[in-house]
Amino acid sequence: METRVRLEPWSAGDFWLLERKNEPIMTQFLGGPEPAAKLVDRQRRYEAMSAREPAAGRMFRVVWTPADQDPGPGDDDCGGHGRGRGRGRAESVGSVGFWEREWRGEPVYEAGWGILPEFQGHGLAVAALTELLAYVRAHGSRDSVHAFPGTDHPASNAVCRRAGFEYLGDVDFEYPPGVPHPSCDWRYRVEPPQDGLTPSG
Repeated sequence: METRVRLEPWSAGDFWLLERKNEPIMTQFLGGPEPAAKLVDRQRRYEAMSAREPAAGRMFRVVWTPADQDPGPGDDDCGGHGRGRGRGRAESVGSVGFWEREWRGEPVYEAGWGILPEFQGHGLAVAALTELLAYVRAHGSRDSVHAFPGTDHPASNAVCRRAGFEYLGDVDFEYPPGVPHPSCDWRYRVEPPQDGLTPSG
């Protein structure tokens, strides 16, 4: 059974999700939790992205309504295992987004995502990233989307592969800024949307 999600533009009521994503289990591959002041600044930037033109980038809250049947383990969203939830109730399960950057002299998009631990193991990261790529095809202005998961994070690398990204090789990618980390460079070539297909959000 295909896992489907809905993307909602980031809003003022989503700060709790930033706090959840800042927990040690969610930031172990991202340099650890951020100070509270940085979370407030991140919330401000995410809200501002929702007010900009779509081609400039967006952050989304990922919403999932479980089907009658559990889709099963599927892929590893962040390396964890999902726990059963109530069927038919919409759940905010994480975030996904894209933003503008320069990479090796070219204007590209960078994508990032995170699924909360209790919802991992249901294929939600791949579903969210797939929906995000549909949004970029419909609204974006750049030719490619890159993602840079660490070489020590096989689950996120698997998400890139299953979402249709191409592995370009290992790189030293700075995250947090100023801290080089061995990472994998994944690229998705953006193609125009097919007629009749529109992304959510």
